Amino acid sequence: MSLLEKVLSLKNKSILVVGDTMVDRFIWGEVSRISPEAPVPVVEVKKETETLGGAGNVASNITSLGAKAYIITVVGDDLNGLNMKEMLENKKINTDYIVVDKQRPTTLKTRIIASNQQVVRVDKEIKGVFSGKTEENILANIEEVMKNIDGVIISDYAKGIVTDKVLEKIITLADKRKVPVTVDPKVENFKKYKHITCMTPNTKEAVEGMNAQHSGIKTDEDIAKLGKEILNLLQSESVLITRGEKGMTVIEKDKVTHIPTRAKEVYDVTGAGDTVIATMTLALAAKWNLVEAAEIANFAAGVVVGKVGTATVTIEEIIKAVREFKENALEA
Repeated sequence: MSLLEKVLSLKNKSILVVGDTMVDRFIWGEVSRISPEAPVPVVEVKKETETLGGAGNVASNITSLGAKAYIITVVGDDLNGLNMKEMLENKKINTDYIVVDKQRPTTLKTRIIASNQQVVRVDKEIKGVFSGKTEENILANIEEVMKNIDGVIISDYAKGIVTDKVLEKIITLADKRKVPVTVDPKVENFKKYKHITCMTPNTKEAVEGMNAQHSGIKTDEDIAKLGKEILNLLQSESVLITRGEKGMTVIEKDKVTHIPTRAKEVYDVTGAGDTVIATMTLALAAKWNLVEAAEIANFAAGVVVGKVGTATVTIEEIIKAVREFKENALEA
């Protein structure tokens, strides 16, 4: 069966996303003067928008591909938490397993944009370890929802959800059910994600996570060597390193595969990593091999970077991209 013929199998899967979700708020305006109170610009607000960030955007990519997404994340007992839940539900993401922590606010990142340039970002959050009760609720929810899913994505933004106990619970239950576990890593937690199916760092994250030197990573061979080191350290099945305009490299125990980018035009790389891990995990859940899963994720990322802003991709857009690539290859 060809890659194109297999794409529709992605729709029949259920994926659990565990991680840090945030509300990304954008305040759009114009600057025409400097404040008399301090040497800062005065932004005249024209509009405000909100989107899902972090694990929420990963889950959005799952449902945009026609599959089912469950999310386990933590919100505060506040208006932003209610807004986040509503945005998730509008994306058809199951919110039954969200945990409310009354001691911490919902993570909110506010960006003020004036004349298409970011003036300042204001973060409202508390990082670090959650209370014991919150962690217990997260673990109980993982236990409950794992009965219903075909794969797990850990989307770690180092806000506190992905603890050692949470990782252990996910990996143990996933191993029992023989479902894949993929990780979008945070550099400071890089070496904790052991015995997983696949990690998906970009080149910068891979280098910093292994305390390597950026200047020493230039060729395909350098990337392959770095990937093997990650593989051995984590004792994982595979590593997928995304490399921007150079595409991506898949490192397995017995082989390395370099996949060139499928992007035709690049307008914005925001959220491309979310699209890669969502699409790849769905493919692994549908029992594709790793290289095929990476190839279809590469096509999906190629579609997303051709859009402006944090975006998602549909099955129909992937099918179109694959067909156009094959037609162009025949003509060449």
